Order: sequence, then C-alpha cells, then structure tokens
Amino acid sequence: MALLFKRRQSAGDAADGKAPAPSRRRYLPPPSRLRRERRALLRFREERIRDLGGLMLEMYRQDDFRQDVVEEQAAAIVGLEERVREVDRLLAARTGPAKRSVRCGRCGTPLHAGARFCPSCGQPLQASAAT
Repeated sequence: MALLFKRRQSAGDAADGKAPAPSRRRYLPPPSRLRRERRALLRFREERIRDLGGLMLEMYRQDDFRQDVVEEQAAAIVGLEERVREVDRLLAARTGPAKRSVRCGRCGTPLHAGARFCPSCGQPLQASAAT
C-alpha cells in the first residue's frame, strides 16, 4: 500500500510541474510527403516570382516605385526558399546518408553513372568522372 501511495504522489508531482514530462520523439514525415511539399513549395515560389515581376512592371508603368512592397514580396520568396532547404534537409535525413554524386565540371548538373555527356550543357565527360 505504501508503494501505491508513492506512485500516486510522484504522478501528482509531475502534474504540479515539479518534474518535467519526458519529451515525445517526433518522427520525420514519409519521403513521399516531403517530396510533395517540396514540389508545391517550388511551384508556389515560381508563382510568387512571376507576381513580383508583374508588380515591378506595373510600378514602372505607373512611375510609382514602392520599395516597401517589393521588400515584403521578396522576403516572402526568401522565406519559401528557406522552407525548401529545410524540406531538403529533412528528406536527406529521412532517405539515409547522402550518396556522393558526380557533377558536371561546367554547369554542376548531377550526372548518372556511365554518362558520357552532360544532359544539361552537352559537355563531354571523362571516363573516370562519370563512373
């Protein structure tokens, strides 16, 4: 009976805020959800960049430049880019250790194993770099 009393007392202490509750482990979302979010963020970012360009054109047409509006829109785009980088980090942590990828020396495009030319710029590749 004394043991039961001690358990109730310790549980009551935790509820009073005297002992911190153990933190729950937060699991990473599945890679498919992270990829979907990344694609949606990139689409929304491109849309915002187009909107910013249209805003700049309209300001030019009306000869009324408002830097505060431009800064606000640009800050929102930078915030989206930061979230994309965060999702990339989560995706890398979720999918395992990053593989060492070979990249094109001219444009930096990731290359597939056995490639003889860069798919982006057409640069011929050395046999040792592509394997």
